[in-house]
Amino acid sequence: MRRILNQCSIASAIVFCLFVTFVNGAELVYKKIVVSDKFHAEGATFGDYNNDGKLDIASGHFWYEGGDFTKRHQIYEGEDFDPKGYSNNFGMFSYDINGDGWLDIIVCPHPGTTSYWYENPKGKDERWKKYEVSIELGNESQLFVDINKDGRPEIVFNRNGFFGFAEFDLSNPHDAWKFTSVSGDKPNKKYQRYFHGLGSGDVNGDGRIDLLEMDGWWEQPEDYKKTPWTFHPFKFSDAASHVLVFDVDGDELNDVVTTRHCHEYGFGWFKQVKKDGAITFEYNELIPREPSDDFVPKISQFHSMTAVDMNGDGIPDVVTGKRWWAHGPNNDKAPNDPAILMWWETKRDKATGKATLIPHIIDDASGVGTQVTTGDLNGDKIPDIIVGNKRGTFVFISVKP
Repeated sequence: MRRILNQCSIASAIVFCLFVTFVNGAELVYKKIVVSDKFHAEGATFGDYNNDGKLDIASGHFWYEGGDFTKRHQIYEGEDFDPKGYSNNFGMFSYDINGDGWLDIIVCPHPGTTSYWYENPKGKDERWKKYEVSIELGNESQLFVDINKDGRPEIVFNRNGFFGFAEFDLSNPHDAWKFTSVSGDKPNKKYQRYFHGLGSGDVNGDGRIDLLEMDGWWEQPEDYKKTPWTFHPFKFSDAASHVLVFDVDGDELNDVVTTRHCHEYGFGWFKQVKKDGAITFEYNELIPREPSDDFVPKISQFHSMTAVDMNGDGIPDVVTGKRWWAHGPNNDKAPNDPAILMWWETKRDKATGKATLIPHIIDDASGVGTQVTTGDLNGDKIPDIIVGNKRGTFVFISVKP
């Protein structure tokens, strides 16, 4: 599934390697850039922060200029964290919050603490000013997506017993964001700060974005400001990471892809079916909860994932991998196994109408954090991958074979 080319070099403390993934005889080639070998965050983001026309990346308290990502700038005061412990940054998103034409950065902190967004200093070499997003921002892997179709994304998370999302006011961008509870007006103790798993997508085909978690999905009503969201119970996971929603098998019904436990083994997808007029799901296992020693690929702890069309066939694929040392070197399932970064190719069989996900290993010394990010950094229309985690900060740039 993977061949490592004998082409690695070190320049300006940046390590470059080439990795090749074969897809139906064609090659997807990636240049691995080790931007930093220090633990600064469990996630990363990208955007043109200095408005020079090149896409930059950010992970933790630094952003790195696009091109070769060797020149870095500090966003806020930070530190190198011990990988046996935890950071104060579990995810990052880029967006122009104040509408001034310069991308700002939102930081999802250690779960349950106050989150902030950092205002771009517009090319000045200084620390970015911070403004409150939300108190008690929980969950270990948040989302930044347009839930209400107002043209601006919201942060999806749980807060002190409630599951929902927060939105900013463009007319007052420096004010704390408004939180909307999807789970009702009574707190549920399961939505504590370290609650695992959330997702978004149109499950029932009504054109509105629903929200998902490990125990089911919340149906968005026509007017959520007047009508409560409806919960549809279904056990997707014992402890999910991201819960992905897309049409896996091409039957025009959105399916669900997630891990069965983000600190153990188990991964697959749930085919949406209609039973007595109601929506339910049938599980398709890809990695069992207790794989044998010779099972391939035997990879644990898929603690983050994202859906993106990796090979340009118009069908979403899944990028994920192992979160190395999630709770240190002596906890969880196989914490010291290689830190795999991989993608699963969505493969449909037109004759049978069935589909599966085919694994492709990209790297075995990086993995994912609580977030994995993709974007076209070099403009070749092939997704690149940005990762921040306990092993460092990494960029995988697609290269024409």
